[in-house]
Amino acid sequence: MKLDILAIGVHPDDVELSCAGTLLRHIDNGYKVGILDLTQGEMGTRGSAKIRLEEAENSRKLMGAIIRENLGIADGFFEHNKENILKISKVIRTYRPDVILANAVADRHPDHGRAAKLVSDTCFYSGLKKVVQVNDDGDDLLPWRPKVLYHYVQDRDIKSDFVVDISDYIDKKIECIMSFKSQFFDPNSKEPKTPISGEDFLQFIRSKNQTYGREINVDFAEAFTIDRKIGVKNLFDLI
Repeated sequence: MKLDILAIGVHPDDVELSCAGTLLRHIDNGYKVGILDLTQGEMGTRGSAKIRLEEAENSRKLMGAIIRENLGIADGFFEHNKENILKISKVIRTYRPDVILANAVADRHPDHGRAAKLVSDTCFYSGLKKVVQVNDDGDDLLPWRPKVLYHYVQDRDIKSDFVVDISDYIDKKIECIMSFKSQFFDPNSKEPKTPISGEDFLQFIRSKNQTYGREINVDFAEAFTIDRKIGVKNLFDLI
């Protein structure tokens, strides 16, 4: 199955927090969307790998993404090496997305920036014909390089290159985030508090998206960066 967009996150809730609204908008417009989590988030203070896998699937169903896979790479200690590049490349070649969304190029959590670099480099290597890979049935996976890679902005407010209007999807975005009940606000939880488990964190997400929206005169938006020039054929495409 070919995807239009593959959203990749190093932790199972990265996609929901940072670009769920954008994915919801494109799914609504008929695009085929999938999600790839690199790790199970097992180093997180709250929850467990098993719980987070279940939560990730619940979010996928709510969002309407076609597929969600988890590579099981070591959370916190993953390396930029051939093994991990080939794992990610196998998924890219299998689903052949035109657009990939990946972690922020720099952020508070060191995993985010490292994952951004790992995914960016994999997009290049995945297009090399001399990198030979096969699927689980032994069939050749042909080289595939996505047309574009965008990095979503995460916790730190780094300078973005463009924003996407998610005004009609902010409430459902929050629902997708709250699919990860173990990680976010739950008044009945007895697990340790974290910087993202307070009720004020959800308001922070709304406020951040509201700030991005203000820049383009809409209610809510999500921000992205790109490491190449953006090309258009018509200046009115940028309005």
